[in-house]
Amino acid sequence: MKNLVILISGGGSNMEAIVRTAQQRDWPGRLQARVAAVLSNRPDCAGLARAQALGVPTAAVDHRAFAQAPDPRAAFDAALADAIDAYAPDLVVLAGFMRILTPGFVRHYAGRLVNIHPSLLPAFPGLHTHRRAIEAGCRVAGATVHRVTEELDHGPILDQVVVPVLPGDDEAALSARVLAQEHRMYPRVIERLLTAA
Repeated sequence: MKNLVILISGGGSNMEAIVRTAQQRDWPGRLQARVAAVLSNRPDCAGLARAQALGVPTAAVDHRAFAQAPDPRAAFDAALADAIDAYAPDLVVLAGFMRILTPGFVRHYAGRLVNIHPSLLPAFPGLHTHRRAIEAGCRVAGATVHRVTEELDHGPILDQVVVPVLPGDDEAALSARVLAQEHRMYPRVIERLLTAA
């Protein structure tokens, strides 16, 4: 059985889209794959309760607990990797995981780590993508699924979806339209990766 571990930091809507697709399309039976766990760096994030309601095991590794470590980011990433590795993951899926990962963490999961980013990369890496797209006068926006590399939001692109920027759009309206398309694209890309594995 191929194991997926999903990392979240917030509400977990992309995670839910992946889990529901796995259930509806019988990934365990068809692909010999399952969502083994959902992990978060925020113990109180709504997505963990959402995952539990879907019957998926959850765990939290609170990044704030490592604030006093000599290298807080590396200490957190090491603890997170230990938690992930307990599920022997074939694929680690970032779904709104709002932490910049250390190079060592990325190398540990090389070829197994994917992310979704709410812009048409390479445009607008980082934060506030929808606001930046509107401010730049873009006529289209969208989202990108990519492999994670040591350079933030610059890994090889696996798929993209394009969404028009409409007259009068604000950040919230554009974000909602892009997110609806993310929920379709991300499970599709993951299923394709599992089929090829």
